[in-house]
Amino acid sequence: MTTPAVKAQPVATVKLLIDGAFVESKTTEWHDVVNPATQQVLAQVPFATDAEIDAAVAAAKSAFKTWKNTPLAARARIMLKLQALVREHMSRIAHTLSAEQGKTLADAEGDIFRGLEVVEHACSIGSLQLGEFAENVAGGVDTYTIRQPIGVCGGITPFNFPAMIPLWMFPMAIVCGNTFVLKPSEQDPLTPMLLAELAQQAGIPPGVLNIIHGGKRSVDAICSHPDIVAVSFVGSTSVGTHVYNLASQHGKRVQCMMGAKNHAVVMPDARKEQSLNALVGSTFGAAGQRCMATSVTVLVGDAQKWIPDIVAKAKTLRVNAGQEKGTDIGPLISKNAKNRVLGLVEDGINEGAKLELDGRAVKVSGYEKGNFIGPTIFSGVTPAMKIYTTEIFGPVMVIIGVNTLNEAIDLINSNPFGNGTGIFTQSGAVARKFQHEIDVGQVGINVPIPVPVPFFSFTGSRGSKLGDLGPYGKQVVQFYTQTKTITSRWFDDGGVSGGVNTTISLK
Repeated sequence: MTTPAVKAQPVATVKLLIDGAFVESKTTEWHDVVNPATQQVLAQVPFATDAEIDAAVAAAKSAFKTWKNTPLAARARIMLKLQALVREHMSRIAHTLSAEQGKTLADAEGDIFRGLEVVEHACSIGSLQLGEFAENVAGGVDTYTIRQPIGVCGGITPFNFPAMIPLWMFPMAIVCGNTFVLKPSEQDPLTPMLLAELAQQAGIPPGVLNIIHGGKRSVDAICSHPDIVAVSFVGSTSVGTHVYNLASQHGKRVQCMMGAKNHAVVMPDARKEQSLNALVGSTFGAAGQRCMATSVTVLVGDAQKWIPDIVAKAKTLRVNAGQEKGTDIGPLISKNAKNRVLGLVEDGINEGAKLELDGRAVKVSGYEKGNFIGPTIFSGVTPAMKIYTTEIFGPVMVIIGVNTLNEAIDLINSNPFGNGTGIFTQSGAVARKFQHEIDVGQVGINVPIPVPVPFFSFTGSRGSKLGDLGPYGKQVVQFYTQTKTITSRWFDDGGVSGGVNTTISLK
């Protein structure tokens, strides 16, 4: 969490979005939004008051009365307009995202694009929200299902994807006929607010999308508010577990996508250059601040000889401010995040892992105050070490050597997390065995970050997910709608009654 700040002018203030209006908060608690490369205060974000949170939910509840009856085609057209506006303003959003989060401009555009894909999928709501129909299930009796919106939904999003995750949430909830209250990360709220402006321009009516800001108190309010019926969360395991438990106790639908420890298995027959590029890119991209980052490299057999090649490839990456050309790795989100990663690197050294590449002393000219850590690589890591058991969430690769594919599978299946994994091999038999036996929600075969496109659903599992439905794809339509089943029979005028039926059967 950011350090509380005293509201000061002329620093810009982040607004709340309540009932279609961007309003100044009346709170007394403000936090700085800081550029992680320069420590410049970009804006101050309010921690919304209880009254403001209640007002946002009340606006969403009131808007639901009419929005739920908006025709599917009208909802789809708004999403068509939204995706066009996001494309039009991609560069502006990316520069804002890079400034407040630290990502490179290319990665910022990737962040936006992966969210944009979900908006594009939302445009297909006419087919996604179809029910089912069966004629003559009994004599003259038809049965069919319809999918109806459920009400006011809440979303809590993390700092590492300030465009993608909000775009995973509110477009699908809204296009299904619900209204939404979003609480973005207080560390980088400017990007979600830009998306909200575009949503307003696209034609989303007042009250259908509302945004509040804050910390734990705002999170708890969303999880416990009696007028919110469903909560979607993406973030850390500790907060996600709290969200799931609190919201479930208050009778809400909940989906929580949480922490990870993603393994990439490298077989000796893998295509070397392509595999090295994939491993290094997926480990160190976004400074390792991805829940789908490849944080553990498992080298099988002779692939253990690749360690010098991995180190050499990592050394080619350029650390710099995200908006500088040619940057591969930007800063971590905050000083606290940097200090946490540095502490875990010290733990790895103290526990006996071999530090193959040390990125702690990296200096970036002109950005000496930035939260930078260069690519860092450990080998000789064991499953008992803290750098293996902890999600580091920084540009740190841990390497474990095993002798066989079975050992690699057992290692991954023994880890409590199940977000994503991958294997690099040229053997179809090996790949098939891996995908069949691995107990992880998302599997890549020669693909380093196997996040599925929105035609499918994000399917993290085990300790990486609470709730049985994913945040986009077909599953999220189920999450944001209620299935109603209708069984009907119609009689012709003058028809003969079949008499009284005291059984439960239909004849």
